[in-house]
Amino acid sequence: VQWLYGCDLLSDGSVHGFFRNGYDGRDFISFDLGSGRFMAADSAAEITRRRWEQEEVAEGLMNYLKHI
Repeated sequence: VQWLYGCDLLSDGSVHGFFRNGYDGRDFISFDLGSGRFMAADSAAEITRRRWEQEEVAEGLMNYLKHI
């Protein structure tokens, strides 16, 4: 399992937060901060996406990424 999250400082001074999760060297699920939605890379990740959206994981992740 690989987790990649953090932020990029853009040339206009704004900050862009990101979250990506991989498994066995392949993309699994990512989070789009603009829409507040998880993006599943395949049907297996779709199960995780649905569960995380039901558990309101996105709200906590949005708060974290906006303030790191």
